[in-house]
Amino acid sequence: MSKRLSQHFPVELSIVIPLLNEAESLPELTRWIHRVLAQHGLTYEVILIDDGSTDDSWDVIAALAATDTHLRGIRFNRNYGKSAALNVGFKETTGRVVCTMDADLQDSPEELPELYRMITEDGLDLVSGWKKKRFDPLSKTIPTKLFNGATRWISGISLHDFNCGLKAYDSRVVKSIEVYGEMHRYIPVIAKWAGFRRIGEKVVQHQERKYGTTKFGLERFVYGFLDLMSITFVSRFRRRPMHFFGALGSVSFLLGMLITLWLVVDKVWQSWQNVATRAVTDQPLFFLALVAVIVGVQLFLAGFLAEMVQLNGDNRNDYLVKERLNLK
Repeated sequence: MSKRLSQHFPVELSIVIPLLNEAESLPELTRWIHRVLAQHGLTYEVILIDDGSTDDSWDVIAALAATDTHLRGIRFNRNYGKSAALNVGFKETTGRVVCTMDADLQDSPEELPELYRMITEDGLDLVSGWKKKRFDPLSKTIPTKLFNGATRWISGISLHDFNCGLKAYDSRVVKSIEVYGEMHRYIPVIAKWAGFRRIGEKVVQHQERKYGTTKFGLERFVYGFLDLMSITFVSRFRRRPMHFFGALGSVSFLLGMLITLWLVVDKVWQSWQNVATRAVTDQPLFFLALVAVIVGVQLFLAGFLAEMVQLNGDNRNDYLVKERLNLK
Protein backbone atom coordinates (compact mmCIF):
# COMPACT_ATOMS: atom_id res chain seq x y z
CA MET A 1 0.00 0.00 0.00
CA SER A 2 1.19 3.51 -0.81
CA LYS A 3 2.31 5.94 1.88
CA ARG A 4 -0.52 8.26 0.91
CA LEU A 5 -3.11 5.59 1.74
CA SER A 6 -1.43 4.53 4.98
CA GLN A 7 -1.54 8.11 6.28
CA HIS A 8 -5.33 8.13 6.07
CA PHE A 9 -6.20 4.71 7.47
CA PRO A 10 -4.94 3.09 10.69
CA VAL A 11 -4.95 -0.35 9.05
CA GLU A 12 -5.00 -1.64 5.50
CA LEU A 13 -7.71 -4.24 5.93
CA SER A 14 -10.77 -4.51 8.17
CA ILE A 15 -12.51 -7.89 8.37
CA VAL A 16 -16.10 -7.92 9.61
CA ILE A 17 -17.39 -11.31 10.74
CA PRO A 18 -20.98 -11.69 11.96
CA LEU A 19 -21.58 -14.91 13.87
CA LEU A 20 -24.21 -16.91 15.69
CA ASN A 21 -23.22 -19.92 17.81
CA GLU A 22 -19.82 -20.48 16.19
CA ALA A 23 -17.69 -20.98 19.33
CA GLU A 24 -15.94 -24.06 17.92
CA SER A 25 -14.75 -22.43 14.71
CA LEU A 26 -13.52 -19.07 16.03
CA PRO A 27 -10.05 -20.07 17.31
CA GLU A 28 -9.17 -21.85 14.07
CA LEU A 29 -10.60 -19.03 11.93
CA THR A 30 -8.69 -16.25 13.69
CA ARG A 31 -5.41 -18.21 13.57
CA TRP A 32 -5.93 -18.83 9.86
CA ILE A 33 -6.59 -15.14 9.18
CA HIS A 34 -3.49 -14.10 11.13
CA ARG A 35 -1.28 -16.60 9.32
CA VAL A 36 -2.41 -15.50 5.84
CA LEU A 37 -2.26 -11.75 6.43
CA ALA A 38 1.07 -11.94 8.27
CA GLN A 39 2.57 -13.77 5.29
CA HIS A 40 1.45 -10.92 3.01
CA GLY A 41 2.53 -8.15 5.38
CA LEU A 42 -0.94 -6.57 5.64
CA THR A 43 -1.98 -4.60 8.69
CA TYR A 44 -5.47 -5.57 9.74
CA GLU A 45 -8.25 -5.69 12.29
CA VAL A 46 -10.91 -8.35 12.81
CA ILE A 47 -14.30 -7.24 14.11
CA LEU A 48 -16.33 -10.16 15.46
CA ILE A 49 -20.05 -9.43 15.96
CA ASP A 50 -21.82 -11.90 18.22
CA ASP A 51 -25.44 -11.77 17.01
CA GLY A 52 -27.06 -13.09 20.18
CA SER A 53 -25.29 -16.44 20.45
CA THR A 54 -26.55 -18.90 23.03
CA ASP A 55 -23.34 -20.93 23.19
CA ASP A 56 -19.89 -19.86 24.43
CA SER A 57 -19.10 -17.69 21.42
CA TRP A 58 -18.69 -14.47 23.41
CA ASP A 59 -16.43 -16.10 25.99
CA VAL A 60 -14.26 -17.41 23.17
CA ILE A 61 -14.12 -13.94 21.56
CA ALA A 62 -13.13 -12.36 24.88
CA ALA A 63 -10.39 -14.92 25.43
CA LEU A 64 -9.02 -14.49 21.90
CA ALA A 65 -9.11 -10.68 22.09
CA ALA A 66 -7.17 -10.76 25.36
CA THR A 67 -4.18 -12.27 23.59
CA ASP A 68 -4.55 -10.76 20.08
CA THR A 69 -4.71 -6.98 19.63
CA HIS A 70 -6.00 -7.40 16.07
CA LEU A 71 -9.34 -8.67 17.38
CA ARG A 72 -12.30 -6.52 18.40
CA GLY A 73 -15.65 -7.83 19.63
CA ILE A 74 -19.23 -6.56 19.61
CA ARG A 75 -22.04 -8.43 21.35
CA PHE A 76 -25.77 -7.97 20.72
CA ASN A 77 -28.18 -8.56 23.58
CA ARG A 78 -30.27 -10.76 21.25
CA ASN A 79 -30.33 -12.06 17.69
CA TYR A 80 -30.99 -9.16 15.30
CA GLY A 81 -29.86 -10.79 12.06
CA LYS A 82 -26.89 -10.62 9.72
CA SER A 83 -27.79 -7.24 8.24
CA ALA A 84 -27.79 -5.57 11.65
CA ALA A 85 -24.45 -7.17 12.52
CA LEU A 86 -22.86 -5.99 9.28
CA ASN A 87 -24.26 -2.48 9.62
CA VAL A 88 -22.83 -2.09 13.12
CA GLY A 89 -19.53 -3.66 12.07
CA PHE A 90 -19.19 -1.35 9.07
CA LYS A 91 -19.45 1.69 11.34
CA GLU A 92 -16.54 0.43 13.45
CA THR A 93 -14.11 -0.29 10.60
CA THR A 94 -10.96 1.80 10.17
CA GLY A 95 -9.34 0.02 7.23
CA ARG A 96 -8.73 1.17 3.65
CA VAL A 97 -10.49 -2.00 2.47
CA VAL A 98 -13.30 -3.80 4.29
CA CYS A 99 -13.89 -7.53 3.83
CA THR A 100 -16.78 -9.58 5.14
CA MET A 101 -16.80 -13.31 5.68
CA ASP A 102 -18.75 -15.95 7.57
CA ALA A 103 -17.46 -17.50 10.78
CA ASP A 104 -18.21 -21.12 9.91
CA LEU A 105 -14.90 -21.76 8.06
CA GLN A 106 -16.69 -22.18 4.73
CA ASP A 107 -15.07 -18.92 3.55
CA SER A 108 -11.31 -19.22 3.11
CA PRO A 109 -9.05 -16.42 4.47
CA GLU A 110 -6.61 -17.33 1.67
CA GLU A 111 -8.80 -15.17 -0.59
CA LEU A 112 -8.33 -11.99 1.45
CA PRO A 113 -5.02 -10.70 -0.04
CA GLU A 114 -6.29 -10.97 -3.62
CA LEU A 115 -9.59 -9.31 -2.72
CA TYR A 116 -7.60 -6.49 -1.13
CA ARG A 117 -5.50 -6.14 -4.27
CA MET A 118 -8.55 -5.98 -6.54
CA ILE A 119 -9.87 -3.01 -4.56
CA THR A 120 -6.60 -1.08 -4.16
CA GLU A 121 -4.93 -1.82 -7.50
CA ASP A 122 -7.76 -2.62 -9.92
CA GLY A 123 -9.80 0.31 -8.64
CA LEU A 124 -12.99 -1.63 -7.95
CA ASP A 125 -15.56 -0.37 -5.47
CA LEU A 126 -16.81 -3.82 -4.54
CA VAL A 127 -15.73 -7.40 -5.21
CA SER A 128 -18.16 -10.24 -4.59
CA GLY A 129 -17.08 -13.81 -4.10
CA TRP A 130 -18.48 -16.53 -6.37
CA LYS A 131 -18.64 -20.01 -4.88
CA LYS A 132 -18.54 -21.73 -8.25
CA LYS A 133 -18.13 -25.16 -6.70
CA ARG A 134 -20.39 -25.52 -3.69
CA PHE A 135 -20.66 -28.18 -1.01
CA ASP A 136 -24.39 -27.68 -0.44
CA PRO A 137 -27.38 -29.98 -1.00
CA LEU A 138 -29.62 -29.51 -4.06
CA SER A 139 -32.34 -28.13 -1.80
CA LYS A 140 -30.07 -25.13 -1.30
CA THR A 141 -28.19 -24.82 -4.60
CA ILE A 142 -31.25 -24.86 -6.90
CA PRO A 143 -33.14 -22.07 -5.04
CA THR A 144 -29.84 -20.15 -4.89
CA LYS A 145 -29.48 -20.27 -8.68
CA LEU A 146 -33.06 -19.06 -9.15
CA PHE A 147 -32.54 -16.29 -6.59
CA ASN A 148 -29.32 -15.11 -8.25
CA GLY A 149 -30.89 -15.20 -11.71
CA ALA A 150 -33.83 -13.05 -10.61
CA THR A 151 -31.52 -10.59 -8.87
CA ARG A 152 -29.29 -10.27 -11.96
CA TRP A 153 -32.31 -9.60 -14.16
CA ILE A 154 -33.87 -6.98 -11.88
CA SER A 155 -30.69 -5.20 -10.76
CA GLY A 156 -28.69 -5.35 -13.99
CA ILE A 157 -25.59 -6.45 -12.05
CA SER A 158 -23.76 -9.41 -13.59
CA LEU A 159 -22.87 -11.39 -10.48
CA HIS A 160 -23.25 -15.13 -10.11
CA ASP A 161 -23.51 -15.25 -6.31
CA PHE A 162 -25.09 -12.24 -4.62
CA ASN A 163 -25.45 -14.00 -1.29
CA CYS A 164 -21.80 -15.03 -0.89
CA GLY A 165 -20.61 -13.82 2.51
CA LEU A 166 -17.07 -13.26 1.26
CA LYS A 167 -16.91 -9.76 -0.20
CA ALA A 168 -14.50 -6.82 -0.30
CA TYR A 169 -15.38 -3.14 -0.33
CA ASP A 170 -13.67 0.17 -0.71
CA SER A 171 -14.14 1.82 2.69
CA ARG A 172 -16.19 4.61 1.06
CA VAL A 173 -18.86 2.06 0.16
CA VAL A 174 -19.51 0.73 3.66
CA LYS A 175 -19.42 4.24 5.13
CA SER A 176 -22.00 5.50 2.61
CA ILE A 177 -24.68 2.80 2.71
CA GLU A 178 -27.04 1.48 5.35
CA VAL A 179 -27.88 -2.21 5.66
CA TYR A 180 -31.10 -3.12 7.46
CA GLY A 181 -33.76 -5.82 7.63
CA GLU A 182 -32.45 -8.68 5.49
CA MET A 183 -30.75 -6.44 2.92
CA HIS A 184 -27.27 -7.95 3.37
CA ARG A 185 -28.01 -10.11 0.31
CA TYR A 186 -28.35 -6.98 -1.79
CA ILE A 187 -25.39 -4.89 -0.75
CA PRO A 188 -24.12 -4.86 -4.39
CA VAL A 189 -27.54 -3.52 -5.45
CA ILE A 190 -27.54 -0.90 -2.68
CA ALA A 191 -23.99 0.11 -3.60
CA LYS A 192 -24.88 0.44 -7.27
CA TRP A 193 -27.81 2.73 -6.53
CA ALA A 194 -25.51 4.80 -4.29
CA GLY A 195 -23.26 5.38 -7.31
CA PHE A 196 -20.60 2.70 -6.74
CA ARG A 197 -20.81 0.93 -10.09
CA ARG A 198 -17.34 -0.61 -10.37
CA ILE A 199 -18.41 -4.04 -9.14
CA GLY A 200 -16.27 -7.09 -9.77
CA GLU A 201 -16.39 -10.79 -9.01
CA LYS A 202 -13.86 -13.41 -7.96
CA VAL A 203 -14.19 -17.19 -7.90
CA VAL A 204 -13.53 -18.25 -4.30
CA GLN A 205 -13.13 -21.53 -2.46
CA HIS A 206 -16.12 -22.98 -0.69
CA GLN A 207 -15.13 -25.17 2.24
CA GLU A 208 -17.28 -27.92 3.69
CA ARG A 209 -18.80 -27.00 7.03
CA LYS A 210 -16.55 -28.30 9.80
CA TYR A 211 -18.50 -27.38 12.93
CA GLY A 212 -22.14 -26.77 13.78
CA THR A 213 -25.11 -26.53 11.44
CA THR A 214 -26.37 -23.98 8.92
CA LYS A 215 -28.40 -21.09 10.33
CA PHE A 216 -30.46 -20.49 7.19
CA GLY A 217 -33.63 -22.18 5.90
CA LEU A 218 -35.55 -22.13 2.64
CA GLU A 219 -37.74 -19.28 3.88
CA ARG A 220 -34.83 -16.88 3.27
CA PHE A 221 -35.46 -17.15 -0.48
CA VAL A 222 -39.08 -16.04 -0.10
CA TYR A 223 -38.06 -13.14 2.13
CA GLY A 224 -35.16 -12.43 -0.20
CA PHE A 225 -37.44 -11.87 -3.19
CA LEU A 226 -39.62 -9.49 -1.18
CA ASP A 227 -36.52 -7.64 -0.01
CA LEU A 228 -35.34 -7.32 -3.62
CA MET A 229 -38.64 -5.71 -4.61
CA SER A 230 -38.35 -3.36 -1.64
CA ILE A 231 -34.78 -2.25 -2.29
CA THR A 232 -35.45 -1.79 -6.02
CA PHE A 233 -38.44 0.43 -5.34
CA VAL A 234 -36.76 2.44 -2.58
CA SER A 235 -33.59 2.93 -4.61
CA ARG A 236 -35.37 4.17 -7.70
CA PHE A 237 -38.16 6.25 -6.22
CA ARG A 238 -37.05 7.30 -2.73
CA ARG A 239 -36.38 10.88 -3.80
CA ARG A 240 -39.13 11.07 -6.43
CA PRO A 241 -42.15 9.04 -5.22
CA MET A 242 -44.52 11.07 -7.42
CA HIS A 243 -42.85 9.55 -10.49
CA PHE A 244 -44.13 6.14 -9.42
CA PHE A 245 -47.47 6.85 -7.75
CA GLY A 246 -48.29 9.79 -10.00
CA ALA A 247 -47.63 7.84 -13.18
CA LEU A 248 -49.75 4.88 -12.09
CA GLY A 249 -52.47 7.19 -10.82
CA SER A 250 -52.57 9.19 -14.05
CA VAL A 251 -52.81 6.04 -16.18
CA SER A 252 -55.59 4.63 -14.00
CA PHE A 253 -57.51 7.92 -13.96
CA LEU A 254 -57.25 8.43 -17.72
CA LEU A 255 -58.30 4.83 -18.38
CA GLY A 256 -61.39 5.29 -16.21
CA MET A 257 -62.27 8.57 -17.91
CA LEU A 258 -61.85 7.09 -21.40
CA ILE A 259 -64.10 4.13 -20.56
CA THR A 260 -66.71 6.49 -19.13
CA LEU A 261 -66.54 8.72 -22.21
CA TRP A 262 -66.89 5.72 -24.49
CA LEU A 263 -69.95 4.48 -22.58
CA VAL A 264 -71.61 7.90 -22.75
CA VAL A 265 -70.90 8.35 -26.46
CA ASP A 266 -72.13 4.80 -27.18
CA LYS A 267 -75.34 5.49 -25.22
CA VAL A 268 -75.98 8.72 -27.13
CA TRP A 269 -75.34 7.00 -30.45
CA GLN A 270 -77.65 4.06 -29.61
CA SER A 271 -80.39 6.49 -28.51
CA TRP A 272 -80.01 8.52 -31.72
CA GLN A 273 -80.38 5.28 -33.71
CA ASN A 274 -83.49 4.40 -31.67
CA VAL A 275 -81.83 1.22 -30.45
CA ALA A 276 -82.92 -0.06 -27.04
CA THR A 277 -79.96 -0.27 -24.67
CA ARG A 278 -79.26 -0.44 -20.99
CA ALA A 279 -78.55 2.62 -18.89
CA VAL A 280 -74.88 3.53 -18.56
CA THR A 281 -74.99 2.79 -14.82
CA ASP A 282 -76.32 -0.72 -15.49
CA GLN A 283 -73.22 -1.78 -17.43
CA PRO A 284 -70.28 -3.55 -15.69
CA LEU A 285 -67.81 -1.35 -17.58
CA PHE A 286 -69.19 1.71 -15.80
CA PHE A 287 -68.19 0.32 -12.40
CA LEU A 288 -64.79 -0.68 -13.75
CA ALA A 289 -64.30 2.88 -14.95
CA LEU A 290 -65.47 4.25 -11.61
CA VAL A 291 -62.98 2.07 -9.71
CA ALA A 292 -60.18 3.10 -12.09
CA VAL A 293 -60.91 6.80 -11.51
CA ILE A 294 -61.03 6.41 -7.71
CA VAL A 295 -57.82 4.32 -7.62
CA GLY A 296 -56.12 6.85 -9.90
CA VAL A 297 -57.00 9.74 -7.60
CA GLN A 298 -55.83 7.81 -4.54
CA LEU A 299 -52.50 6.88 -6.14
CA PHE A 300 -51.93 10.48 -7.20
CA LEU A 301 -52.65 11.71 -3.67
CA ALA A 302 -50.33 9.05 -2.25
CA GLY A 303 -47.56 10.34 -4.53
CA PHE A 304 -48.27 13.93 -3.53
CA LEU A 305 -48.15 13.12 0.19
CA ALA A 306 -44.97 11.09 -0.27
CA GLU A 307 -43.38 14.07 -2.05
CA MET A 308 -44.35 16.34 0.85
CA VAL A 309 -42.79 13.91 3.36
CA GLN A 310 -39.61 13.69 1.26
CA LEU A 311 -39.32 17.48 0.89
CA ASN A 312 -39.64 17.95 4.64
CA GLY A 313 -37.29 15.10 5.59
CA ASP A 314 -33.92 15.75 7.18
CA ASN A 315 -32.12 13.74 4.49
CA ARG A 316 -33.74 15.37 1.45
CA ASN A 317 -30.41 16.89 0.39
CA ASP A 318 -28.02 14.15 1.47
CA TYR A 319 -25.85 13.42 -1.55
CA LEU A 320 -22.59 11.48 -1.73
CA VAL A 321 -19.78 13.75 -2.92
CA LYS A 322 -16.94 11.75 -4.45
CA GLU A 323 -14.24 14.43 -4.63
CA ARG A 324 -13.68 18.13 -3.95
CA LEU A 325 -11.09 20.42 -5.50
CA ASN A 326 -9.85 23.75 -4.14
CA LEU A 327 -12.85 24.20 -1.87
CA LYS A 328 -12.62 25.85 1.53
